[in-house]
Order: sequence, then C-alpha cells, then structure tokens
Amino acid sequence: MATNEKPTLVHNFLPEHYKKENAPKINHNYLRDQFSDYPKIFEKIKTLIENGDFTLGKAVDEFEAKICGLTRSKYTVGVGNGTDAIFLSLKALGVGPGDEVITTPYTFFATVGAIVTAGAKPVFVDVGEDYNLDPSKIEAALTPRSKAILPVHWAGLPCNMDLICKIAKKHSLYVVEDACHSLLGRQGDQFTGTFGELGCFSLHPLKNLNVWGDGGFIVTNSKELHDKLVLLRNHGLVNRDHCVMYAYNSRLDTLQAIVANHLIDEKLEHLTENRIRNAKLFDELLSSIPQITVPKRDPQKKHVYHLYIVRAQTRNELQQYLVANDVDAKIHYPIPLHLQPASAPYGYKRGDFPVVERLCEEVISFPVHEYITKDQIHTVVEKVRNFYQ
Repeated sequence: MATNEKPTLVHNFLPEHYKKENAPKINHNYLRDQFSDYPKIFEKIKTLIENGDFTLGKAVDEFEAKICGLTRSKYTVGVGNGTDAIFLSLKALGVGPGDEVITTPYTFFATVGAIVTAGAKPVFVDVGEDYNLDPSKIEAALTPRSKAILPVHWAGLPCNMDLICKIAKKHSLYVVEDACHSLLGRQGDQFTGTFGELGCFSLHPLKNLNVWGDGGFIVTNSKELHDKLVLLRNHGLVNRDHCVMYAYNSRLDTLQAIVANHLIDEKLEHLTENRIRNAKLFDELLSSIPQITVPKRDPQKKHVYHLYIVRAQTRNELQQYLVANDVDAKIHYPIPLHLQPASAPYGYKRGDFPVVERLCEEVISFPVHEYITKDQIHTVVEKVRNFYQ
C-alpha cells in the first residue's frame, strides 16, 4: 500500500490473520508447541480459582520477584501490556504535553503510540546498520523540549546503551528502554532494561516470554519510580480505601502471571538458548548466498533473537516465493513509522531517514523459535538459494 492511500478500517482483522498465518509448514507461530504442556498450567490455575485472587494476586508478586532475579533489577512492576509499560514509564517520569521524546522510526507502532498518548511528541532519529537507534545522530535532533530518549532493542539486539546513556546524562535526559523484544539480552554483563531509569517489557503471545493474552512489566532500580508505578497501574490506590491520585487501570492479571511463572521455571532459559543456536546456524548457512546480507554480530552483546532478520535483494519477490513454498517469511516492516498516516502531523517525508527506509525495502524475517528444527532451517536456506539461482 502506498503511504498516501487511506487504509480501510476492519473491525477485527485478527481472526482471518491468524487463519492465514497458521497455514505454512515452517511457521513463525509456535504457540501450540510451546504450550503443549497446558495441563500442567491448568493445574496451577486451579489455585487461582480456589483463592479468587484474579487481579494482582499472589502469583503477580511471585512473577515480579522472578523478573528481578533474572534482570538483576531491584524492582519489577507487572502491568497490562508492553505498550502500557512504556506509557506508564513516561507518565512516572513526568513526560507529557510540550515534551519531546527521541526514538526510532524502525519499531512497532506501540513504541510511538505510548509517547503520543502520554501527550508528548515523538522525534525520530535514524538507525545504524544494526537496525537500532544510531547514537551519533541523537544530539542533532535535540531541542530545549527534549525530555527523554526511548531506544528500542530491536529484534532482541541490545542498543549501544553506553553511548546513549552518556548523551542522556550530558543533556539531563531520561532514558526509557523499550526492551519488549529483548528479555535476557545483554550488553557486556548488564541486561537490557536496566541501563536507563526504566525498562519496559511485553508478555504478548509472540514475545520470547509469553502468556495467554496481553501482559507486560517494568523494571527499575529506583524506589521512587517503583512507588509511582504501583500507583499508576492501579487507580492511584495505596490500599482498598484510600486513593492518593487518579490514575489508570493496567494490572497484570494473576492468570497471566501463572502462565509466565510456569515458562520462567521450566522453559525460558532453554527457549532463549535455542533461539541463539538456531540463529547461528542461519548465519552460517545464509552467509554463502551473495544476495543475502547477514548483520555483523557483536560478541559483546547477547542477542536473544525475538526475530531473525537479514537483508535480501529483491526482497518482496523472495518473500512471496517462500510463502508460496510453505515458509512463513515475514517483513518487519514495509512502511517505517515516519511515513505512516499517523505520523503526518509531524511533517516527516521520504528521504528523512535513509537507513530506515532502505531497511524497510530489504529486511526479511525467518522463523527462529525454539521449535524449528535443523532440517527445517536447512530447508529454508535451500529455498532461498533456489530462488536466487
């Protein structure tokens, strides 16, 4: 679709989308396999039914403690979804009307949607060859209204947080990390989400740590921000009878916390290492195809591969060929955010962010989840090779 065409609103496009997405034999969707042990989870949910603690129950406290251990952060606050994690983080820092937030145009809509619904203006900065926010371009985009930098650890690869935090400190800016793709990702020995004031994560079914619906969480080492977020997620209540601010309803459901706890206890480490293993095999096999550009891998960063993405010549035709041959190849994303209809008020135009625009024309994603087999990876690569030959 051309960016100047008006898209048609569909009341609920997801059921047909799911039906279509489940068709290819080599698929991005692995949820049936990941939750094949659902009887175990049903047993754990029995306790929820018996206790009736459906909202902010005991399992939420347990989940928050587990995340603190995983990320080495002092505090975790479970919230309704990853978008709210970003929105509430910005609200906790006082970001609002008149403020500007630096971010990337190469991300999912939720990142910028959270900035806008918080009342601030998104200011885009181009990315580097790693698909992440380019620190060398941030300072040129700063104005007296700049309040925060919101880097996105795209596809599970950590941004250059040392440089981003250095720039933020120099200009007295907050750093809020969109780490929704990168749970357990690391730069050196430090986990994504713990470099800035706040780190935001999603538990959406398509994330590496996922649940049976929406869910999210925020990590921080600041008690002051933790206490604000606890109020912001639950109507501003300090207890059942006292409200100290009028706030929002964005609680992590106890049921979703039970599902997340099950995955943390039994699968998270295994599924993360399998994604890394699968990506390494893809790298090895694809590097011999001249029409494919595999990103350089930084040994100082732990990439957790929420997505496996490479650049491809004649990308659209390759993607269509693979889908026709039972490989669920995807494009993340064909239209950058600065060229979306929703960004029209900000006055951006084609050519403003050339790296992002090139990536949106060349990037393709292959399934990399923990249930894809070595044989399937070889099959994907062979089909790519056949297309170019």
